[in-house]
Amino acid sequence: MRRRYWEKDIAVPNIFDLHGAVALVTGASSGLGARFAEVLAENGAAVVLVARRAERLAAVKARIEQAGGHALAVEADVRERAAMRQAFDAAEAALGTVTILVNNAGVAHSGRAVELAEEEWRRILSTNLDAVFYWSQEAARRMLAAGKGGAIVNIASVLGLNVDKGVIAYATAKAGVIQLTKALALELGFKGVRVNAIAPGWIVTELNRDYLNSERGKALTREIPLGRFGQERDLDGPLLLLVSDAGRFINGATIVADGGQSVALRG
Repeated sequence: MRRRYWEKDIAVPNIFDLHGAVALVTGASSGLGARFAEVLAENGAAVVLVARRAERLAAVKARIEQAGGHALAVEADVRERAAMRQAFDAAEAALGTVTILVNNAGVAHSGRAVELAEEEWRRILSTNLDAVFYWSQEAARRMLAAGKGGAIVNIASVLGLNVDKGVIAYATAKAGVIQLTKALALELGFKGVRVNAIAPGWIVTELNRDYLNSERGKALTREIPLGRFGQERDLDGPLLLLVSDAGRFINGATIVADGGQSVALRG
């Protein structure tokens, strides 16, 4: 019996399979970074965990290995270029060429623009934007040198799309990440390296849980059409889509995962 066209070459359970891939996640010691690393490992990728907190990295590595995955922990500050190169070298020596990069490391701030110190501006921009470019550049160079394609996913923010008060450096950096994603996608796509971004809204993590559970924090849900904050698992789907064959024709895109908050802000 002849199969119909929609039945051909479709193996939905395998479309997110990452076996054979080597993924590097920055900011992987906690929060979204740790979640991203565990999700990638659960779907077959060998994962390189990069962050500054060695003890936290060891705990994430242990969880991945206890679940049957493969992980390597590398202590590094994403702002340090030498540490970046050492992280990629360690990944290649232990697991092979990195074919998936998730630029997740980031820092936040709050305060008025007229009071923002130069050092704080540089801290936010160097971590949230400069490092995204340099790590993407290094990953792409190595993928191309090895004759391999790959996927880069940059974690942006809805604040890169819609500005709020008190976060001028963060919002500027995240807007830059979205534009950087498009520019890299344009240059690298034809070489087999796809570059995309995820722009989360309010996602509950250990860093913001107390605030979001406060009365002031809960009031923010009125701005979200779904009526709730996001959970870490709400980004599993966008991440797997962008790094797997499920997203093989997606390049230069920014997936907004905010419960409709940015739509409401635009009216």
